[in-house]
Amino acid sequence: MTTDTLATTPPVPSAQAFVPFVSVDAMMRLVHRIGLTPALTQLADRIEADFRRWEAFDKTPRVAAHSENGVIELMPTSDGRHYAFKYVNGHPSNTRAGLQTVTAFGVLARVETGYPLLFAEMTLLTALRTAASSAMAARHLAPKGARVMAMIGNGAQAEFQALAMQAVVGIDTVRLFDTDPAATEKCMRNLDGRGLRIVACASAEEAVQGAQIITTCTADKRLATVLHDNMVGAGVHINAIGGDCPGKTELAPAILERAATFVEYPPQTRIEGEIQQMPEDYPVTELWQVITGQAEGRVSDDQITLFDGVGFAIEDFSALTWLHAQVTAESGAAQMLDLIADPDDPRDLFGMLMRAKA
Repeated sequence: MTTDTLATTPPVPSAQAFVPFVSVDAMMRLVHRIGLTPALTQLADRIEADFRRWEAFDKTPRVAAHSENGVIELMPTSDGRHYAFKYVNGHPSNTRAGLQTVTAFGVLARVETGYPLLFAEMTLLTALRTAASSAMAARHLAPKGARVMAMIGNGAQAEFQALAMQAVVGIDTVRLFDTDPAATEKCMRNLDGRGLRIVACASAEEAVQGAQIITTCTADKRLATVLHDNMVGAGVHINAIGGDCPGKTELAPAILERAATFVEYPPQTRIEGEIQQMPEDYPVTELWQVITGQAEGRVSDDQITLFDGVGFAIEDFSALTWLHAQVTAESGAAQMLDLIADPDDPRDLFGMLMRAKA
């Protein structure tokens, strides 16, 4: 190739310069091809597998930027071979402007070179992995034979939670309550025909009647009492996933005083979870220890178990590696982005820029 040709022909990026990108549309098509139930089940199994090798991961509480309107967070982790991070926000007032409360995207990269392997939307993927994480925890903590779940908070996460619990735990009935009746109506429409008995309830107190699993998932970022102590009887499993930042809770402290509490990563959960209400020495068990047999989960039929789930980066790592496997196996599942500069000579980034002028 002559110098003149170099000067007038932009370089063709190599395959290494292109990074698979999974858009929202591509994510939806992929989930429909796999099937929602298999996708949730596969994600629950992938998350559990990564919890079994918990000690292989770098761990840090997420990096958060709080404002009056909400929070923006980065959630990074690595297992030494791969690195992943998620960008995610939480802005409850967004719905008043027709916007999502939570949006997210993520990156999976190869540690050896630092080059990204995948760039993906994670608004949908986070909904899937959050539901899968809840169901995976319930698989280890809920009472055996649990068939009824109360779903308090019927927003964007509710249907995913119900269907994941159906697929992984085996529930057949969901009792719904939300302070906004339109949210409950939406949830009932979306769950119709999916093999679940759906019951709309007039209050949270009514919703928990007869439920063996109680899921709380509300959006307001404030210290609230969605679940009062007198609403929780012996033997239930509480899946508390709405408290996910400082100053936001859903459970009365008296419930925590009676419950055996299980968490993902204590340094993060003590800042963001239900246990932020409790003394620093409040005892918790890390879920990965239950999964690996190093600690006990449910020990009796009348025990109250609480999964204080705030969402942790290893779950996003699991979701991104699961997604990468799908994209790798299926041609055309992602579009390729020219994301990485790839000059002929790695030291000549300037020359690549000048040759592209024409």
